[in-house]
Amino acid sequence: MKKYPALFLCLSGVFISFSQETSTKDKQTNDVIDSFFEKDQIIDDVLASFTKYQFLYLSVNYNNDTYFSGRDIGIKQYNVSPKITYLHSSGIYANISGIYYSEFEPKWDLTTATLGYGKSFGKEKTFKYYASYTRYFYNNGLDNAFSNDISLGIGIRNKKKTLGTQLSGSYLFGNEQSFQVASTSYITFKLLKTKKTQLDLKPQISIIAGDQTIELARSYVQNGQLITDITKNNVFGLINTQLSLPLEFSANSFDFQLGYNINFPTPIGEESNLKNTSYFNFSMAYLIDL
Repeated sequence: MKKYPALFLCLSGVFISFSQETSTKDKQTNDVIDSFFEKDQIIDDVLASFTKYQFLYLSVNYNNDTYFSGRDIGIKQYNVSPKITYLHSSGIYANISGIYYSEFEPKWDLTTATLGYGKSFGKEKTFKYYASYTRYFYNNGLDNAFSNDISLGIGIRNKKKTLGTQLSGSYLFGNEQSFQVASTSYITFKLLKTKKTQLDLKPQISIIAGDQTIELARSYVQNGQLITDITKNNVFGLINTQLSLPLEFSANSFDFQLGYNINFPTPIGEESNLKNTSYFNFSMAYLIDL
């Protein structure tokens, strides 16, 4: 497994000394963080017109560039994420997904398996809640920080399903522990709609915050010896904000999305000179009625 310079942005998020030397962690931890930016509103829209269903939703997403928690680690590469999702009208859902990086070794980096339950409620079914458990399987043989994730979320949208927001909290644990909060808000502009096709522009903004441990090292001389004191401070703060501009096209059982995404990473500790990053994504999916 190659080692790459990447900030470790979870519970043990950033290690910074007074001399401004920043240590590095394996970028697998950031894979976990970035998984919170997954968007499943397309699935919700497809299922909105059904009362009883049992589906498989097959999808694959391509990103032309790769950033971790919105940060550029200096490696130009694309990534591909296939995903299989099972949905039942009872509210039970499950999925398995993975991610392939063009320049890492091994290239197939992470596989995730999720089991969850979610339901819409309220007079107009404008509210939705969900709970899920996710297991992470790393393909690197390293001592990765997190292998489990328990998430709870709630969402609200208007009657026309053109405006909505979702808030979720996640507890990650394994060799270490972390708590994260993520929110996604969107607005839908319906550009075209026929009996079998639909074209939408759905701008959305995602915000993620989490636990961070900042390690500060202070060195001084005492009795002729160099002494180093290390102090750890646990803080909760903003990690990244992402603006997405996806154009979504649906035709029968097929879904296509072309999007442009901009990251606005927030400095952590004494991290500085962070630049905004951006990339394009393309995804396609197929819904199978079981």
